[in-house]
Amino acid sequence: MRSWKERVTHMVLFEAIGLAIVIPLSSVLSGHDAGAISVLAVGLASAAMLWNLVWNRLFDIWVPTRRRSLAQRIAQALGFELGLLIATLPVVAWWLEIGLVEAFWLDLGFMLFFLVYALFFNTAFDRVMRRRLARQEAV
Repeated sequence: MRSWKERVTHMVLFEAIGLAIVIPLSSVLSGHDAGAISVLAVGLASAAMLWNLVWNRLFDIWVPTRRRSLAQRIAQALGFELGLLIATLPVVAWWLEIGLVEAFWLDLGFMLFFLVYALFFNTAFDRVMRRRLARQEAV
């Protein structure tokens, strides 16, 4: 089971790197102003950070291992992204003053990006933490 300190480190790194990638990319692809996308993305990231703490803690309880299979990683990423999509869809529509269908497609784009990103980030994070733990145990 991961410590809260490890979970917070995971959450902050995940969101900071993700925002640095997704803000300019989504502004260009959606045609929406970078300022509006930035505010939206930071708001969504804040909601995602809270959900990240809750979801990953629950996932750690359900799948209590540091070495997860690809299927488990996919389930972890899908569960996180689907939960976030459901919660944020009305906010995206309201903030960008667009309909729910357009907001769905934009939010789905965010979700697909972060789904792939989460898969790679979580795998890399676990590898780094396993190496760190192995070094601590060797001392």
